[in-house]
Amino acid sequence: MIPIKTGQDHIKSLHDGRDVYIYGARVADVTTHKAFRNSIRAVAALYDFQAQPEVADTLTFASPDTGRHVNRCWQLPRSYTELRERRRALEAWAELHFGFMGRSPDHVASCISGMFMGIELFEAHDRKRAAALRDYYRFARDNDLFLTYVIINPQADRSRPAHGQADPNLAAAVVDEDGEGLTVRGAKMLATSSIMANEVFVTCVQPLAPGDERHAVSFAVPMNVRGLRVLSRKSYEESAVSRFDNPLSSQFDENDAVLYFDDVKVPWERVFINQNTEMTLKQFHATPAHVYQNYQCQIRLLVKMRFLAGLAHRIAEANGVLAFPQVRDSLGQIAAEVGLVDGLLHGMEVKGQRAGAYFVPDRHLLYSAQTLTQQLYPKVITAIRDLAGGGLIMQPSSVADFDNPLLASLIDKTQKSPCFAPQERVKFFKLAWDALGSEFASRHVQYEMFYAGASFVTRGHSYRTFDWAKCCGMVDGLMASYPTPGLPGSKTAAAE
Repeated sequence: MIPIKTGQDHIKSLHDGRDVYIYGARVADVTTHKAFRNSIRAVAALYDFQAQPEVADTLTFASPDTGRHVNRCWQLPRSYTELRERRRALEAWAELHFGFMGRSPDHVASCISGMFMGIELFEAHDRKRAAALRDYYRFARDNDLFLTYVIINPQADRSRPAHGQADPNLAAAVVDEDGEGLTVRGAKMLATSSIMANEVFVTCVQPLAPGDERHAVSFAVPMNVRGLRVLSRKSYEESAVSRFDNPLSSQFDENDAVLYFDDVKVPWERVFINQNTEMTLKQFHATPAHVYQNYQCQIRLLVKMRFLAGLAHRIAEANGVLAFPQVRDSLGQIAAEVGLVDGLLHGMEVKGQRAGAYFVPDRHLLYSAQTLTQQLYPKVITAIRDLAGGGLIMQPSSVADFDNPLLASLIDKTQKSPCFAPQERVKFFKLAWDALGSEFASRHVQYEMFYAGASFVTRGHSYRTFDWAKCCGMVDGLMASYPTPGLPGSKTAAAE
């Protein structure tokens, strides 16, 4: 039997010649480059963790085709119990990175799994494309692949559709089709974690306009496919002074990138939708895909919110203000907001329903959670920064200051706390700054606000999935229970 995937297995899989660029140069080996190596090790740690015998049964399940144990992110729950089992596995993974890796391997796996749960939709549209999706899900599952995705077109001129841009191939589009497959040219965003992923799923989650058919595709290719260029943003990992100074950004900078498809050839066995705008939208919302991928996000976010709550409490302890009524008021508010995420997550599980053979979390509670947490995350960050005050920035320049006897003695005199030794206080507030105020932290605020789309998009999902009929029926029922003056056959209000 094939053993469970390990961290070393994953690192080896990244030695594939992928075309990655940062700071004006091509990267020879992403696993050793100082911009990416630590975050790749953090991902490797996820696979090493699931391979440990004492947790393997919790984090993995046996593939029905090969018997190999793979991560439960590929599991297709058929009941509430199986959904909870899957959630516990995803939660355990998220705790290893404290919720700071938004595009961990369980995210896009959840999307592809959700698409597979709706395979009937693809069958009705095109049997060959359905077969491609079915085979790809099984291939990705049985190899426990790390997938990322690019599902947004470059911003450019948002007042125009994709085909109406100055460059009609700005957004990835089909430029040729033959017996072997499609040829794709153009850019997609936002390829978070692409540098450490095995493959990329390419499609469009945004509604496409008539004329955008060339952009309306859905396919998957390896990250080293010929013609795929990866344009990395600045690396927060490489900018980190040390793990002491930047304990989060030095390890968990999952990176973001623009992908450019320079006439990439996509074989038909990897094409799930070919130039159909209606089907491109349906693959997310007429299957469980969108629900499952964003359900994973809420599991991860709950872990992150718990971490931030712990940070807030430790800040109050470090500054000796925990007993202050106004501080406990702030902490109580933060605790309630963590409880909100926790309750919505459990609620969407309890209210889940069967969709064919599978059990799917409640759509409206999911979109309620997304709508509220987009507002909640920056609010919580601001509340914790308010608790911390100047202590977040009143820190030594780096760990090197401790090597200078004079500076070390001054740190000992100035960094005081009722619960931390001076060195520990510096260590703690360095962590707090990395989570709350650094460039890495700022990116996380932006990510949590927009990974699910602009706020009007998530509110739109909340609107369309809410049971308006039941609520309006209550209003109408009450109105029907008493007379309306002047209508035929109606008693007068005075008679009532």
